[in-house]
This record gives sequence, C-alpha cells and structure tokens, in this order.
Amino acid sequence: MEIGIYTFAELRGDRSSGKPISPERRLRDLLEEIELADQVGLDVFGIGEHHRPDFAVSTPAIVLAAAAVRTKRIRLTSAVTVLSSDDPVRVFQEFSTVDLLSGGRAEIMVGRGSFIESFPLFGYDLREYDELFAEKLGLLLELRDRENVTWAGRHRAALDGQGVYPRPVQHPLPIWVAVGGTPASAVRAGMLGLPMALAIIGGQPERFAPFVDLHRRAALEAGHEPPPPLSINSHAYIADSSEQAADEFFPPYTAMMNAIGRERGWAPVGRPEFDELRAPRGALLVGSPQEVIEKILFQHEIFGHQRFLAQITVGTLPHDRALHAIELLGMIVAPAVREEVARRMREQRVAVG
Repeated sequence: MEIGIYTFAELRGDRSSGKPISPERRLRDLLEEIELADQVGLDVFGIGEHHRPDFAVSTPAIVLAAAAVRTKRIRLTSAVTVLSSDDPVRVFQEFSTVDLLSGGRAEIMVGRGSFIESFPLFGYDLREYDELFAEKLGLLLELRDRENVTWAGRHRAALDGQGVYPRPVQHPLPIWVAVGGTPASAVRAGMLGLPMALAIIGGQPERFAPFVDLHRRAALEAGHEPPPPLSINSHAYIADSSEQAADEFFPPYTAMMNAIGRERGWAPVGRPEFDELRAPRGALLVGSPQEVIEKILFQHEIFGHQRFLAQITVGTLPHDRALHAIELLGMIVAPAVREEVARRMREQRVAVG
C-alpha cells in the first residue's frame, strides 16, 4: 500500500502567537513538509486548490513544481484540482511540466470542488456544476491520450487537431477522481477506468463501502479489469502517545471544522464528538503510531485500498508538530502497514492458488 499526505495549506493562525500565518511563511513550511515526507519514505504528497483568504494555495501545480526540484522519489499530486472551473488544456500543460521537472512523478487528482469560490471568480455558473466537470474531464482524458486533439463542447473553444505541449514523461499521466458523497461520481470514475480517491472525514468508514462497490462494479462492467486503484483520504495525526495526539490535534482540528461548519450549518464538534471520531470505528486516525497502524489496517479490511493519504496540517497545528507527525507516519506507520498488507496479499494468493 502507498502511504502519503495531503494538505490544504491553511492560514488559520498561529496558536503560539494568535496572529495569522503569512502566505509566504506557510508556503515555506509547506515545502519543508514535502521535503521531509520524501526523506522519510512516504509515497505521495498532495496539495489542494482553494480561492479563499484562509488557504495559501490556489495553483497546486506551481507549488508542486517547486517541490519537484527539491525531492527525489515522492509522487506529487493535486488534492484536488477543481477541474469544473479550470481549463483542461492549461491543467494538462501545468502537470506535464511538473512531470518533466520531477522525472515522471506527477499526478492530477480532479474533483468538482467542495468549495465554490472558483466558479464566480472564473465566470462559471454553479447550475452547470456537474455538466462542467463531465465535459472537462472528457477533454482532459483526450489531451492525455493523444498529442493532437479534435474536440468540441459547450464550455470551451473547440480544438481542431492542435498539438498540446509539453508532453509528460509518463504515458499516460495518472489522473485520479476525488469523490465525497456522490454515488454518481464513483460510478463515473469506474466507467472511465480512473482511480478513485474517497474522502472519509466523518461517520463510520463502513458506510462508505457502497461507494467502493459502485466504483469497482462500474469499472468491471465497462471492461476495466482489474478495476482501478482506490485511495482513502482522511484527517490524521500521530504523536508519541495516544493522549498526546488527542490533546495536540483537538484544538486545531475543531477550530477548522467548526469554522467551516458555521458556513455550512454543521453541528459544532466538541471533545465528546472528537473522541468518538477517533475511536476504532470512527473517521479520524488520531493516536499513537500503533493505533494509526491498526486503524489503517482495519479500513483496509473494509476497502482493500491501494493508497492512504493523511491530512495532518489542519487548523492551527504548529509546524514543528506537523513535522514530527510526518516523521512518525513515514518511519513507523508506513513500513508496518506495507509489510502487513503485503503479508495479507501473499496469503490471499496462496488461498486462491
């Protein structure tokens, strides 16, 4: 199993001083996090796209390009690219450039976007939310698969055999589809034979199993065998002990969730709700290295996924604590999870053979 990290590069303030973190400092810290993730052997680092004052990254490809020349092996992905409000030609060109700079380590994770600020910013109608995504994803796949593309749609000027450059190192350039709580999105990803990144940020993981089933069944019915990979993306935090992890992560996590919750009408999260979420069958992976190992493996029994991405840097979590959590994830958790998943796979092959 691949183990990695994703972040939205929040700017919600510094717990020690109470002052906002500047975008310059946050981006400097972010590059340090990516370098450390590479050094401790993690497989993937993802960066989200937002167009709000409380997030530092509106153009993930630029940050990933900077990271490409400072890392050696870690894969670099958006998490996500809001494709509905972007131009697929530019998205392909940007990530092809990251792929060239990194020696073939770029990926694109596309999604419709859980925040909607980019739609009015770039002149798109929210009433066409899904239609925009479907059309632009189709074009992005055409661009990935051939150098010269002839294409026509409703939301972009037509292409009449033009070449799109540069071309990436990888062929095909990996494209994942991020899915939240929409069954149709899981089916679409499966029908297209695209890997799915499933976000689990609340509730019990078991209730997301139907999305995985839909994705795999749609892939098999469309002739994609074996079905494409699955990633589980969740909030996570690791410290030296269970109590330390809970006490350190609770303030920044609830600050973030409750701030967003006020915008969306969610019930506030307090300590009882937080502790329930970090229980063995909850959505949060927060605890000692051993607890997080056990929880990833528990989820693997449900989903059989090939990748797990942890969102560690949320809210006002201090940078030094985020770095320590990355170290623990890369040096203790990831090796143990990989070894156990490999052992389970060997046993399955023996049983089938």
